[in-house]
Amino acid sequence: MNDPILIIDLEPDPESLQAPVKPGSPADILARTLYGEARGESVRGKEAVACVIMNRVRKPCWWGKSVEEVCRRPWQFSCWNQTDPNCAKIQHVDDSDRVFRICVRIARRAIAGVLDDPTKGATHYHTRNMLPNWAKALSPCAEIGNHLFYNDVE
Repeated sequence: MNDPILIIDLEPDPESLQAPVKPGSPADILARTLYGEARGESVRGKEAVACVIMNRVRKPCWWGKSVEEVCRRPWQFSCWNQTDPNCAKIQHVDDSDRVFRICVRIARRAIAGVLDDPTKGATHYHTRNMLPNWAKALSPCAEIGNHLFYNDVE
């Protein structure tokens, strides 16, 4: 009888090669927001949510003028709401989670301004399985993954 063969993948994923994100930094807060809002989406879907946040930062309004203010504005990104089940997840996730490492990479690219915006300037989005009051009379400017995006919300 032959012994089983153990195959070890020595190639780390690209996200494993990046430096850890500084806790509480804009990249950390954006990455946690992406993890809470879009961790089940494709990379393009996560990038789209990052673009919504950065579009809000570039267009300061009631929602804030920095990544931290925009992400943590009450009732804007539900993953930061204390009653949301994702809140505990985003506060405890760390670099051992590959999806979080992907969110960190996307957050860094978004903050550096090197992400293409597939949302056409959207400042709002929602999932396909809900229709918030603010979206009822609007047409989405983009549909990416499980999200509909809007760039004409007042």
